[in-house]
Amino acid sequence: MFNFDNSYARLPEDFYSPVTPTPFTEGHFPICFNHHVARLLDLNVDQHDPAELTHALTGVTELPGSQPVAMLYAGHQFGSYVSQLGDGRAILLGQVRNQQNQLWDLHLKGAGVTPYSRSGDGRAVLRSSIREYLCGEAMHALGIPSTRSLCLIGTHGQVEREETEPGAMLVRVAPSHIRFGSFESFFYRKQFDEIKLLADYVIRHHFPELHQKKTPYIALLQAVIARTAKLIAQWQSVGFAHGVMNTDNMSILGITLDYGPFGFLDDYDPGFVCNHSDFQGRYAFGQQPQIAHWNLACLTQALLPLLEFEEARVCLEQFPKLFAHEFLELMRHKLGLQQTTSNDTRLLDELLDLLAKNRVDYTIFFRQLSFFRTEPSSDSNGLRNHFLDREGFDLWSGRYRDRLILENSSDEERAVAMRQVNPKYILRNYLAQQAIARAYAGDYSEIERLQNLLQRPFDEQAEMEHYANPPPEWAQSIEVSCSS
Repeated sequence: MFNFDNSYARLPEDFYSPVTPTPFTEGHFPICFNHHVARLLDLNVDQHDPAELTHALTGVTELPGSQPVAMLYAGHQFGSYVSQLGDGRAILLGQVRNQQNQLWDLHLKGAGVTPYSRSGDGRAVLRSSIREYLCGEAMHALGIPSTRSLCLIGTHGQVEREETEPGAMLVRVAPSHIRFGSFESFFYRKQFDEIKLLADYVIRHHFPELHQKKTPYIALLQAVIARTAKLIAQWQSVGFAHGVMNTDNMSILGITLDYGPFGFLDDYDPGFVCNHSDFQGRYAFGQQPQIAHWNLACLTQALLPLLEFEEARVCLEQFPKLFAHEFLELMRHKLGLQQTTSNDTRLLDELLDLLAKNRVDYTIFFRQLSFFRTEPSSDSNGLRNHFLDREGFDLWSGRYRDRLILENSSDEERAVAMRQVNPKYILRNYLAQQAIARAYAGDYSEIERLQNLLQRPFDEQAEMEHYANPPPEWAQSIEVSCSS
């Protein structure tokens, strides 16, 4: 069924605990299956009985070649160090090597109790599983590195959280689930040999080009900093708030990991906090670049046994500059600018300030900006109507028009290019909530409909036009927390 090559399980057992997935006692059933992800794993679904596949994935039967383990890691949660976290409700079932020689983690989420579950039940709820299943696909289609899911499996059993609700299991897929906190765990235990083993493993399997470097561990840190800078810039450019940027939720490969109380911006608001249990606003949307830098400092500290302090410090100090460069480049594309000038940062900052003060819908604005015309008499496709401060927008749009004219920008060509980077469809919280509500009533069709929609976020999709509408008023009452 799968060609397993379980390299992580060949590390010493200090890195994990062998476990066995716990089947649902109340039975299970497939809800969604992702054929795109199946192809990554060389899985031909036509050759396998769906019941046989879900039995193997949920632990009813043993999956030949798998070697399930719960991964050990620690992390800083909301700024405080927690010494042992680990896969408390997740299990690395095994690693699949495909015909392109790519290695993919097959990772269960909601698979039952592990040694790291503490007082938890090791299960996941259906609502958060639906959100993660959909958002992984949405982010991938936006060009943002992310975990994805092979399938979503339901159960007739219930899970106790703030209230009793249906349980579920996700089968996640990613190149790796190693986190910043994986290194922190060994640093705080003073297991420096294990830090080197883990760093060597990451280099061997994910950064093989670094083997030839004079200082491969510094090169590894530089690579992680660069990937993280690019990832956070991508998040900011599409208005994505992660919600729980603890160091145990930060991928060593710079991919979006561990979807919990995430949210895409509706109105542009740097202070947007998508996690209603984040009472201090630590992980507000506008804070994400600074938090990423702080998290990288934690990783750098954990790697210090392998590094020269001054070299590490210099590497870490590069993050703000790398992030600013990546973010400005992405935003130039969103604005349809082909050239670089010294005034670009000011033009962007003035726009974002206007969007925030006028509570303008971030996604809708940039999509409509794609149709901006440089004729002075143009009404900018109704853009002006989004602003209470219309005089302020007129002043900005005049400077924007001058900037486009300066580089002889073609309205038609620019519109095509901008529509390729400014999505029309995102996974707004209310859309996910509608799919969840239907699923709780036994109708899973909206999950598949949203999945298909979000796989083409830049296309017009005329028959799906209403999914691009602003959120209804009731959406403001949606609360999302870490609980899952």
